[in-house]
Amino acid sequence: MSTTVVAIDGPAGAGKSSVAKALALKLGFTHVNTGSLYRAVAYALRCAGASLDPVDKAELAKITLEYTDSGLLLNGVDPGEALRSPECASGASCVAKQPIVREFLLEVQRRSALNRWIVMEGRDIGTVIFPDAMVKIFLTASAYERARRRMEQGEIPSGATLEEVQKEIEKRDLQDSTRAVAPLKAAPDAVIVDSSSLSLEETIETIARIVEQKRCTRG
Repeated sequence: MSTTVVAIDGPAGAGKSSVAKALALKLGFTHVNTGSLYRAVAYALRCAGASLDPVDKAELAKITLEYTDSGLLLNGVDPGEALRSPECASGASCVAKQPIVREFLLEVQRRSALNRWIVMEGRDIGTVIFPDAMVKIFLTASAYERARRRMEQGEIPSGATLEEVQKEIEKRDLQDSTRAVAPLKAAPDAVIVDSSSLSLEETIETIARIVEQKRCTRG
């Protein structure tokens, strides 16, 4: 029996956040950004002056995370734009490779789907978090296109060139796809959506059609 989850996995910079947020709004589902959970853990540890590698279990136990209909709360407070910094992005990649952090966040993610339809994005949603998700999408784009989008959005270190951003994305892809714990990969039953030549609106429409087809089949 599949769960009421639309799982959107894919590499960094593929547009998962923008697509998932808009898709959830279009379908009337709740949007859950799991990348923000890892960024929040990294942010909280940095603020506490704690180690990101290895993460200390006692420090992790001080963190509370909850996904509400209005967004993510870190220790009861909306962290807002603080999670969008390059430092948080690199910190998230660092903590995400550690089993202690992934185990800590597993229940947070699964609780978010209780009694509601959700669109959840990340890198192992369809393979680990919700292997029984009703819809599994693997959203990707070329490294060049992802780098170009990152530069447009301003999510890069000051003065970085397109070539440097592309190389950093390729490095992140390799790290995420070869890590020992929950490596980035498409689930066997995932639908691959390459958005390299698609606009945001076209990508959303493409995935929305897939979701509706699956819901009709599910009955």
